[in-house]
Amino acid sequence: MAAEICCEEAKSMPAAAAPSAAAATSISRRRRRVDVAVAAGGFRFAAGSLHPPPPPPEDSDAGAARGSKRQRLARAGAASGPCRPTAGAGFGSRWWPRYGVTSVCGRRREMEDAVSIRPDFLPGSNSGKHHFFGVFDGHGCSHVAKMCQDRMHELVVDAYKKAVSGKEAPAAPVWKEVMEKGFARMDGEATSWAASRSRGEPACRCELQTPARCDHVGSTAVVAVVGPNRVVVANSGDSRAVLCRAGVPVPLSVDHKPDRPDELERIQAAGGRVIYWDGARVLGVLAMSRAIGDGYLKPYVTSEPEVTVTERTDDDECLILASDGLWDVVTNEMACEVVRACFRSNGPPSPGCSRPNGVLPQPAAGGAGDAVVKGVDKAESDKACADAALLLAKLALARRSADNVSVVVVDLRRVP
Repeated sequence: MAAEICCEEAKSMPAAAAPSAAAATSISRRRRRVDVAVAAGGFRFAAGSLHPPPPPPEDSDAGAARGSKRQRLARAGAASGPCRPTAGAGFGSRWWPRYGVTSVCGRRREMEDAVSIRPDFLPGSNSGKHHFFGVFDGHGCSHVAKMCQDRMHELVVDAYKKAVSGKEAPAAPVWKEVMEKGFARMDGEATSWAASRSRGEPACRCELQTPARCDHVGSTAVVAVVGPNRVVVANSGDSRAVLCRAGVPVPLSVDHKPDRPDELERIQAAGGRVIYWDGARVLGVLAMSRAIGDGYLKPYVTSEPEVTVTERTDDDECLILASDGLWDVVTNEMACEVVRACFRSNGPPSPGCSRPNGVLPQPAAGGAGDAVVKGVDKAESDKACADAALLLAKLALARRSADNVSVVVVDLRRVP
């Protein structure tokens, strides 16, 4: 599949765009350096272990002694991954969601994206298990995106508990209110952190570049809460969530661009202006009209999210969350086709992993501590979803995306 995409990209390049001999030599050198960096792990893909390294060589006697055991383990692993499949698994009461994640710096000098995946993040919910997925695309610096990565799910939980307090068995909380309050608190924390910085604290990267400008930093936020019966998406910025249903892409969020008619009207009503400087920008600075942080552009840039609540159906196949590094160069239709192709090549959906008593394990060392992805042990990712997320990131790079690329793919197929 990756080879087909590369071939298509090569065919689609116009002949007039061919570089000169000197430029071609320079490009070839850079490509060789990039190839070496990829081979050596220079691009920090945060996907699960798609292709684990081969085991070290063994002597023939030791290999023969363990041959039958290896065959049994191989058959068990091929059937169910780390756990044995059980009928009715999936987004059930004691199961991890099937997901895959990739986050890569790409052609940017700094990595400013962050991803948060929190399985079963609403303990004690009467309406089944809910799983949190978030993609945060920082601008100006990475500290607001990292704050969202660490805190957003906790603030959503707090807002959820307050919304359902005093109710014996709430069928569905007011998710719009929950998400709006969670985003507002996150924005307040980011803004107050920037305002309360003291000279005695260690300098953030943005302060080293431009002193006393931590309030010139922000982050988009697209968050999905996947439950047994519905998918709730809250978005602030130009990251995006797309649901693939029976092969048809269904956008669950709309990008907040300054020249979007309703956003342009809102900005002008608040006394702001949209200036076209390498695209539409708020006050000629920010290329999105909503974000967490960016205190110096308020009230023109707001953190208030748009929230959609979508009922799940048997035709649902996957949910894709990604930063604009993907969506700038890949359409919704292409993204869904790539995921569906990976699903077909990997066969029926795997059931996930059972957890005794419904208790999730502590992430392994190097899992939740990853600077780009937090909240999960990446080894638990589903192979089909991880393949799809990785392939989408590679496709974005092949199409010359100039931004960080972060992709989360969630398998919504029902397990029979």
